[in-house]
Amino acid sequence: MTAAHPTGGAAPSGRGPVTTVPAPMARAVVLVTGGAQGIGAAVVEAAVGQGAAVSFCDLAAEAGEKLAARLTGEGHRVFFQPADVTDADSVAAWVAAAEAELGVPTALVNNAGRNAYFDPVAMSEQDWDDVFGVDLKGAWLCSRAVLPAMSAAGRGSIVNIASLHARLTQRGMFPYAAAKSGLVGLTRSLALEVAEKGIRVNALSPGYIRTALAEEYFAERRGLGEEERVLGVQPLGRIGTPAEVAQVACFLASDAASFVTGADWAVDGGFGVRFA
Repeated sequence: MTAAHPTGGAAPSGRGPVTTVPAPMARAVVLVTGGAQGIGAAVVEAAVGQGAAVSFCDLAAEAGEKLAARLTGEGHRVFFQPADVTDADSVAAWVAAAEAELGVPTALVNNAGRNAYFDPVAMSEQDWDDVFGVDLKGAWLCSRAVLPAMSAAGRGSIVNIASLHARLTQRGMFPYAAAKSGLVGLTRSLALEVAEKGIRVNALSPGYIRTALAEEYFAERRGLGEEERVLGVQPLGRIGTPAEVAQVACFLASDAASFVTGADWAVDGGFGVRFA
């Protein structure tokens, strides 16, 4: 007797041709900044899960080595090198090493960021430089480093991880919100500059995402009802996960988004729609 398949009809017999669906990013070489933890680590894991070879950098060397060792042990092509995205020489060394190890990059995800908030009068010039150095200058330095190879190949994708605070913000987010707004501006401007070379540039703006930093933020305000307040105004009724951000980043980095450039994608559970 032939068993019935759960979705109707006969169960597969095991005979006949087998169709293998290629991994979505099987030929991709993806570079990720700030990839040792949080959203960056989720992007690294999502990309290798879709078949990409991935190189990532981070100042957290121990966490980076640990993640790279685990993923390499699982059979993925992964290369980690500590790098400071605010230092042009450090960035150039990482990109060159990644290209030598894995090949010409097809995508760059600028995820490294500095979440720092100051009173606009009390903050120092060094504080300002530190935030903008990572959140904005770092994205430019890394983009500049990969653009020659992408231009020669006639293709490529750059994804800048911005923030909900680039679209709308609140008190206490200075100058982080300003830096992330600048990153969205960089995205749009750069997209126009490199479009004729076959390179796409997009931003991705996460809302409230359950990272270690977010957990610290809520823990500091426990008893003040901050997490409950956020959940109360989230249209989807929950806080997002790094993996959900990573899936959108991989989409934008891949050929699936081949006609998408100069855009800022909100991954915020509908939070921003309430203020549109």
